[in-house]
Amino acid sequence: MNKLVSKMCYLAVLSLVSLNSIYSQSTQDQKQFKKIFDTALSESQSYDWLNHLSNQIGGRLSGSVQAAQAVSYTEALLNDLQIPKVWKQDVMVPKWVRGTPEFAYIELSPGVTTDVPILALGGSVATPGLGIKAEVVEVQQLEDLEALGEKEIQGKIVFFNRPMDPTLVNTFAAYSGAVDQRSKGAAAAATYGALGVIVRSMNLRLDDYPHTGGMSYGDLPLSQRIPAAAISTNAADYLSTTLKLNPALKFYFKQSCSSMEDVPSHNVIGEIRGSEFPDEIIVVGGHLDSWDVGDGAHDDGAGCVQSIAVLEILKKIGYTPKRTIRVVMFMNEENGLRGGLAYAKMAKEKGEKHIFALESDAGGFTPRGFSVDASQAHFNQLSKWASLFTPYFIPALTRGGSGADIGPLKEPGMVLAGLRPDSQRYFDHHHAATDTFEAVNKRELDMGAAAMTALVYLYDTYGLTPLENE
Repeated sequence: MNKLVSKMCYLAVLSLVSLNSIYSQSTQDQKQFKKIFDTALSESQSYDWLNHLSNQIGGRLSGSVQAAQAVSYTEALLNDLQIPKVWKQDVMVPKWVRGTPEFAYIELSPGVTTDVPILALGGSVATPGLGIKAEVVEVQQLEDLEALGEKEIQGKIVFFNRPMDPTLVNTFAAYSGAVDQRSKGAAAAATYGALGVIVRSMNLRLDDYPHTGGMSYGDLPLSQRIPAAAISTNAADYLSTTLKLNPALKFYFKQSCSSMEDVPSHNVIGEIRGSEFPDEIIVVGGHLDSWDVGDGAHDDGAGCVQSIAVLEILKKIGYTPKRTIRVVMFMNEENGLRGGLAYAKMAKEKGEKHIFALESDAGGFTPRGFSVDASQAHFNQLSKWASLFTPYFIPALTRGGSGADIGPLKEPGMVLAGLRPDSQRYFDHHHAATDTFEAVNKRELDMGAAAMTALVYLYDTYGLTPLENE
């Protein structure tokens, strides 16, 4: 009986010690979170950095002068912050040039026309010098082309008009459900003899701003490639309605874009080496390139300055990382992913051990949480930390995608995550002339930087849960 009582007392003391340890740990984390958010909201320079990136440099299409200026600027920023190790990683990137502004109109009858706004899709070929004018066939799905057949498509312009699904609260799911017509539409239509392709903009809002974006011809020979352009949502609805009234109308468009030889560029990398586990690497980043028609403020200037701010905030609160923390500004996410692929290749060749990677590439809006690509055990570990974010109204934690640039890093036993801001307004600006600095709110931007810093702090402090039982 005495032995039983002694054992029970021992277990009670052990449980009390364990609870005290957990409480102490939680209290310390809460204090660190407060320091992080206080510093981000009162001292971070991220908004000023974004101002320069957007308004002094502007759109940073891969291979452009502006992209090179952004590389130099962010490298200088990291050096100004006295990040111990800063370097540029060489990357060969595609160079596509838009050329003179696009022009398009709908012709109801000879001499009766209405101008409509379009943008060439990234990677598209140009129209002939005098442009293209032809009848239009409207479709919703890529599969509709097969149903129509070459007889109905040859010599015409194919108009892909499938809207993003407005009933999906997750607007990225709506985007994923519609974007195939932009990325694959021209290649598919060309096989049926189409002269060109017009695609409804990937935008939930009805407005007059066309949204560009990447497209691919796959293995289609150069001689068979046809020009492709995005049309604004208002103009798409107008074209669709008018087609029903006048199926014989014609559409004219002209664009002078071209693809050139690959050119050299760089990823920009800054590193604070870990004090205890320097071989375990944590990456935080965004992509430095953007489309050329706006400032690239939300996509993805915001992600880049938030990532730099992670190191800025940790330094300002006097935090010494246990693990090596790297910020990476990836080049060429928009039309090639060359930066992300080059970084992953470098990491593999060097035998580096990345345990956690976090990307911000969903705009600078109010943070709502993180999406996580990880094992169940690692997701459970992150779930245990979720309550620390609750006081900052960042409740969402879901399993799913992370970020395109960090995707190539994926290895068994590591965690990939993406910052998930409120997405309801994101596609108003995505790849359009409306993606400007004025569309970014300073406090929302800083809240995102703080959320990222807090998550990096947790992974740096505690590392990863072992996976022996998985």
